[in-house]
Amino acid sequence: MMKDGCQSVAELKGIGLTLFDVEAVARQGKPVSLSREAVEKLNKASSLIMAYLSRDEAVYGLNRGVGLNKDRVVQPLAMADFNVNLIRSHAAGCGPDAPEDVVRAAMLVRLHCALSGAAGLSAETAERYAAFLNKGIHPVIPELGSVGEADIVLLSHIGLAMIGEGEVMHQGVRMEAARALELSGLQPLRLGPKEGLGIVSSNAFSAGRGCLVLIDCLDLLDMCDLAYALSLEGLQGNTSPLDPSVRAARPLPGYAETAKHIASLLDGSSLWERSSGKPLQDPISFRAVPHVHGACRTALASAWRELEFHINHPDDNPLVLAEEGRIVPSAHFEPLHWVLAMESLGIAIAHVAQTSVQRTLRLGNPALTGLTRFLTPDEQAVIGMGTLQKTAASLEAEIRLLAHPSSLDSSVLAGEMEDRTTNAPLAVSKLERMLDLLRYITATELLHAVQAIHLRQGRGGIRLGASTSAAYQYIRTRLEPLERDRPFTDDVRIMYGLIRDLSLTGAAGYSTRGDMKRED
Repeated sequence: MMKDGCQSVAELKGIGLTLFDVEAVARQGKPVSLSREAVEKLNKASSLIMAYLSRDEAVYGLNRGVGLNKDRVVQPLAMADFNVNLIRSHAAGCGPDAPEDVVRAAMLVRLHCALSGAAGLSAETAERYAAFLNKGIHPVIPELGSVGEADIVLLSHIGLAMIGEGEVMHQGVRMEAARALELSGLQPLRLGPKEGLGIVSSNAFSAGRGCLVLIDCLDLLDMCDLAYALSLEGLQGNTSPLDPSVRAARPLPGYAETAKHIASLLDGSSLWERSSGKPLQDPISFRAVPHVHGACRTALASAWRELEFHINHPDDNPLVLAEEGRIVPSAHFEPLHWVLAMESLGIAIAHVAQTSVQRTLRLGNPALTGLTRFLTPDEQAVIGMGTLQKTAASLEAEIRLLAHPSSLDSSVLAGEMEDRTTNAPLAVSKLERMLDLLRYITATELLHAVQAIHLRQGRGGIRLGASTSAAYQYIRTRLEPLERDRPFTDDVRIMYGLIRDLSLTGAAGYSTRGDMKRED
């Protein structure tokens, strides 16, 4: 949901937009404005469009139809109706409504990609996107219906709201778009030539949502690092995979950075002290975490770069090239570059989930921990945490299912003119679902980790790292240790909440957002 209190204005130029900028506008309500240079580009593109009309040269979506109707002539007197009808006929989304932060992200990305002038949107229409963002007018967009070769079916609902049709959320209240325009002092938008296609022919819904999902993934990987560090404390395992010399021997960027970060979480821990009681080495689900999490961060960085490129360049067909005086067909609506990166990241997330579940199972095994079975505080009277294994395993099974790629599942549409798809929105929504399941899996690991730490503290001789200690103490202000059997549903819910709102990583003082900003 949008948050208040963000006073600075993001000046949009058509270049230089970051995923963190998308987050600020979509979730914190940061207002936007259009740069003078961007408005000039829009005006030049509009002039070129009018010049094409005056010489009656055939242009897709301008004076000719779209899709299989590309051969149908749009007469000058029918052009206004054509643009409105294009919006109406393509508004065919279904299913649940997209969250408001996703709608805001979609509007921002469509606006920003259009500021090069390549979409052929007028300055007036571009300003309408900015007005919707700044006045809190959020078109109601059903989530389902895009095949991922431009989100035409979904973005049409934004166009509907701009012309005063359909429904919107305005300042948190659902109402007719016409009423919201009236309350905001806006008139229904009159679409100019090519603007119907310019509004709908973009991957902005998928890409905007993808920006938010990648940021959530970055934050969640921080939480996964912290959960592992606490589990290592609970196991009293080996820190050898984090050793600087071990890192230096194979300095893979994702691995080496992750190992360094996790080592910082354990700074001051007694784990670093040599002990004859430690096993020679831990199970792979503990030893390989810097590699697994590091590989996932590498996949995230790849998706981040691809998506950040996307939101700073036009994805329109045709392209209005004002500087060259040409309008040229393109296939820039093809988002496979970043869709493949998203699907690769999904596979990496499945590996993170798998190792988390395996660590959870190992923490319940007294042969490995030297603690009680299922971390029970009383082996005669308390059953302990064994049943949570089933919860974690069921969630991980769903993640593995979702990790299978969907971009190859194409259909042939529009009279065989549109004969491939990427299912980009599905790739994004699958990853979003996987992350949420991983939050629950991480919650179950944390419950085991802190219980193991509690049992060890009862025996004495354990010193946590500064960050792991802060995290442990923060959890203990929300959850009591397990002393007798109780339902675990509320425990999981509370721990999930600490993960979701970032308060737990905040308590530990751990965030790798700065690293991603430096990469930008």
